[in-house]
Amino acid sequence: MDTSEHLRDEIIAAVLDRASRNGGFVTRDELTSMPLANGSQRVIDRTRGIWNPRDMDATLSVLSSPDGPYADREVAGGLFHYAYQDGPTNGVNAKLRKAYELQKPIILLRKVRDGVFVPIAPVYVVGDLIEKREFLLALDESVRFLAGDPSPLERRYVERVVKQRLHQAEFRGRVIAAYSTRCAVCRLRHGELLDAAHIIADRDEQGLPEVSNGLSLCKIHHAAFDGYLIGISPDYQVRVDRQLLEETDGPMLRYGLQGMHGIRLTLPEQRKDRPDADRLNQRYAEFLRRTS
Repeated sequence: MDTSEHLRDEIIAAVLDRASRNGGFVTRDELTSMPLANGSQRVIDRTRGIWNPRDMDATLSVLSSPDGPYADREVAGGLFHYAYQDGPTNGVNAKLRKAYELQKPIILLRKVRDGVFVPIAPVYVVGDLIEKREFLLALDESVRFLAGDPSPLERRYVERVVKQRLHQAEFRGRVIAAYSTRCAVCRLRHGELLDAAHIIADRDEQGLPEVSNGLSLCKIHHAAFDGYLIGISPDYQVRVDRQLLEETDGPMLRYGLQGMHGIRLTLPEQRKDRPDADRLNQRYAEFLRRTS
């Protein structure tokens, strides 16, 4: 492995580690100067969506924004269409084409709010559609070998991978960023220990991957919420199952669960990100039914 390849792998690992510590996302400030073993490295362009470091022969990262000027989109088969940057076919696009030719891994940065991104890596460029001014990106290393015409079994595998690596990752990043990397119940701030819990499960037609259908919860409170050991009322009060309140056990039960009974959730600053009252009401009614 040459020096540039080693550096690329180190940068990808550093970005994913930082995202894990944050709860699934990275900020522009962090990407501007990502700490490495020997110094730091810029991982995002100041103004454009493609970052081409001078000391690398191929693109390092690409940025995709749902509200941006380009028609980036996910397509069937686990591939992602990434639009050329404005201007000539070459120009800033040339090094992304080089990533395709050399099959170098890159980082896809999905914008979830201003200055906040969910990194997906390693991602590979598997097609260059010059006539459409688009690149095709495989969102998983294994998926790039299935590009083209996957079998029904391969297609199901690809759909599962994309759901985990893109949809679930974005939902987690959006929710935990909205809650400023803390558990809404106990206020734990360790991103590695936080999950994005659905209020209404994603298999339900109302279980959309929206921040208002999510709660940032530590792993124990996520499990307790999913298991109906705790419920959350529409006015954001935590309620613990009556039988659980009457149990006697060690300090985890006493402080981690029983002690949460009656507290008020810690909510996102922005009202649009706060839990939807109708969904909470539906979920809380089920909690009461199961614990009555």
